[in-house]
Amino acid sequence: MSNPTIYDVSRLSGVSTATVSRAFSEPERVRETTRRRVYEAASALNYQPSAIARAMARQRTDKIAFLICKKGATILDEFYAGICEGVMRRANSLDYQLIVSTAEDWQRIPQSKQIEGAILAGDAQPDLIAEFQRQNVKVVLANHVSPGFDLPCIIADEYDGVRQALSHLVAQGHRQIAMLAGRFSSYITSERYNAFLAAMKELGLSLDESSILMCERDAESAVQAARALLDRPNRPRAVFAFNDVLAAGVIKAARRLGLRLPDELAVVGYDDSSVCQLLEPELTSVHVDCRRMGELCMDRITALLHGETDVPRRTVVPVSLRVRSSA
Repeated sequence: MSNPTIYDVSRLSGVSTATVSRAFSEPERVRETTRRRVYEAASALNYQPSAIARAMARQRTDKIAFLICKKGATILDEFYAGICEGVMRRANSLDYQLIVSTAEDWQRIPQSKQIEGAILAGDAQPDLIAEFQRQNVKVVLANHVSPGFDLPCIIADEYDGVRQALSHLVAQGHRQIAMLAGRFSSYITSERYNAFLAAMKELGLSLDESSILMCERDAESAVQAARALLDRPNRPRAVFAFNDVLAAGVIKAARRLGLRLPDELAVVGYDDSSVCQLLEPELTSVHVDCRRMGELCMDRITALLHGETDVPRRTVVPVSLRVRSSA
């Protein structure tokens, strides 16, 4: 049996094909009783209106882009893949088409795809944001805040994440706490760095600025930086690392020095990535609800596309500490 068409729905419901089309593309223009007849006929026939036809009728494409804005990133990046999963689930439930790419690929390859909205995850550059705005594309930021742009941003509670990590270390009796900071986006670097300073002060801990080291984002750079921290005569008894990869580097350096974890050194990471349970001992880390961040991004894009004017500009997603054997 061939697939039902708009003409079949028209005949069964007793209205014109134009009315059937409007019932799906612009339902507010069709009387409720007529809409009900059309929908009942469509249901009886198992008719699914063409996404292309709907887009042409409304002069919309229902396409949303999800771009990972991180130097050297791929779409397999674990943290942003989690956010993308939340976006994808919500987009599917709302019948939006999702295009996933990195910002680098998007800008390097000419794009013929017409999109209505863009979710920019990570360190979105001002020129990219401005270009989308010139094209009248709605923009939402994930895990980033860009000064100078009045955009909805979905961010994790960075301060509370760092505070929970340090509070746990203090509860374990640690007073000498170092921080291994990574060169991430300006927003994340600033938020976590300042959160560390504020939480140390709040917990009444003295801060030795020499116990704060910056390194690149890879594990080997973290090993070298951690070695510099742990080789000192007055070495720290605990290390808070900016993310789990850096924390893995700290654990590797500690093992090379023969330190027992967590007895002689406690380590806490951030992001609660899959690496946490692959390490020995398993890594205590701050869990970020990436999927929820993605769902909220899609909610904000949908609200913007529907013309809502009171869309929240900053939404903070709670985080939680996952305690394991490393601290």
